[in-house]
Amino acid sequence: MMINSVYLMPGMGANPRIFEFISLPDGFDVNLLSWILPEKNEPLDRYALRMCDRVKHKNPILIGVSFGGVLVQEMAKHIDCKKVIIISSVKSNEELPNHMKLAQWTNAHRLLPTQWIKNIETFALFVFGKGIQRRLEHYKRYLSERDPEYLNWAIDRLVNWNRNAPDQSVIHIHGAQDSVFPVKNIQDPFIKIEGDHAIILTKSDWFNKNLPKIMTENLADST
Repeated sequence: MMINSVYLMPGMGANPRIFEFISLPDGFDVNLLSWILPEKNEPLDRYALRMCDRVKHKNPILIGVSFGGVLVQEMAKHIDCKKVIIISSVKSNEELPNHMKLAQWTNAHRLLPTQWIKNIETFALFVFGKGIQRRLEHYKRYLSERDPEYLNWAIDRLVNWNRNAPDQSVIHIHGAQDSVFPVKNIQDPFIKIEGDHAIILTKSDWFNKNLPKIMTENLADST
């Protein structure tokens, strides 16, 4: 049996626990990635290159959630991948919501006080979207990456991502009710499912059923 090495990258501020409900069958070797502290003023491309050092298998399948989806697309510029799959993310800066596009020009995001990071409720809503309000206490356990230096860097690199056109080979799965990256801004092709920005947690049954097929579909043609 051919073993597919799968690397899972969580979203901004989140730890690998967000994948705790994802269960893949035999044939998939699952590896969890975690955020590392950026170097001072580190470009996203260089950060992605450093993250590639943590990928120990050839031709992996990279899966990233939210800002982690942006990161795995940058990592794929440095290593050969069987597939790149993004969840609740964007394929180019054209898919960013208007307030993030505006921040590219105003730099308003750099004026955010770092104190808001210390408020776990505010931070959880920022990371997972408004749809989690009823289960806020439950979601707090996924947010351990709260270093102000890392978060300020991550927000800046997301807002100023320089990819202007989507890579058509990227597989994009998105929630119809996503409040962080509204689906109205998402360009085809993408797979739309019911759910908000936290679908990796709330729709794990869908992923457990469909991810294996998505990851192996047409794989013979791409290797």
